[in-house]
Amino acid sequence: MGRRLLLALALALTASQVRAADTLRCGSQLISVGDRSSEVQHKCGEPVSRDLLGYKRSANRQEEFQVEEWTYGPTGGMYHFLRFEGNRLVQITSKRGN
Repeated sequence: MGRRLLLALALALTASQVRAADTLRCGSQLISVGDRSSEVQHKCGEPVSRDLLGYKRSANRQEEFQVEEWTYGPTGGMYHFLRFEGNRLVQITSKRGN
């Protein structure tokens, strides 16, 4: 029983540390997965950092596009990481800062 409780607590802690979402509020604006990078910058402003993660090929391997991660925060103790593939927002991840 003790091991199960420890495992449950460890999983809960991990889940609270990193959260993925489909939307994020920037002030009074809302951004969503699928938005263009220009829309996100207009609504959220300049990110704290932009990291080029590399390049990815399309499913038909005809095109190659850039993969970037933008960081915003800390806001209310949270950092928000936005992943763009080919100038489209594909993932929003949030993590509590230290």
